[in-house]
Amino acid sequence: MAIATIMALVGCSNHRGWTEKQREEMRRDVRAYRELPYINNLEEIEFEIFSNDVTEAIEIDYPVYTTFVELPGRGDTVEVYVVQTIVSELQADAHNMRKIYPYRELVKEGILPKDLDRQSQRAFYECFARRVDNTFPSVASFFDAVLADTTSNSVIENMQRQCASDLFDWVVEVDEVIVFE
Repeated sequence: MAIATIMALVGCSNHRGWTEKQREEMRRDVRAYRELPYINNLEEIEFEIFSNDVTEAIEIDYPVYTTFVELPGRGDTVEVYVVQTIVSELQADAHNMRKIYPYRELVKEGILPKDLDRQSQRAFYECFARRVDNTFPSVASFFDAVLADTTSNSVIENMQRQCASDLFDWVVEVDEVIVFE
């Protein structure tokens, strides 16, 4: 009887994985990021696979759920895993770059002209992916740039503008500069 009790305790202490309920809660947390361009363009089944990948990565790094839940900056940590999963899926491939930087968003930001045909769009994304590959020596460095990409003069936006300029003679002119103090 004592041996069985000891074995049960040892067995329980070695089991550190999350319950299905805890995994489901994490997948709901990931859903809060559904509006990001790459994730927003995924079909529902693709999003389920994506959220499972994020949840699994977090569970591997934080095998004890309560340790993760009590983590200061938990929301920031989830965001890092979401972006890291996006970046690892993209790998700076021209086809995938259009998922994180959709054409309609680049038009809205004034980077690309309206009504580009598919061939011109493909040429832009191929140019952009080459520049990303040539600029960032690793996926980790690209990941860092994506996280830091919050200003209008970012490295990534400059690469996009350079490709648009090279391919379409598309130049953005600044009519007025307003400085707020």
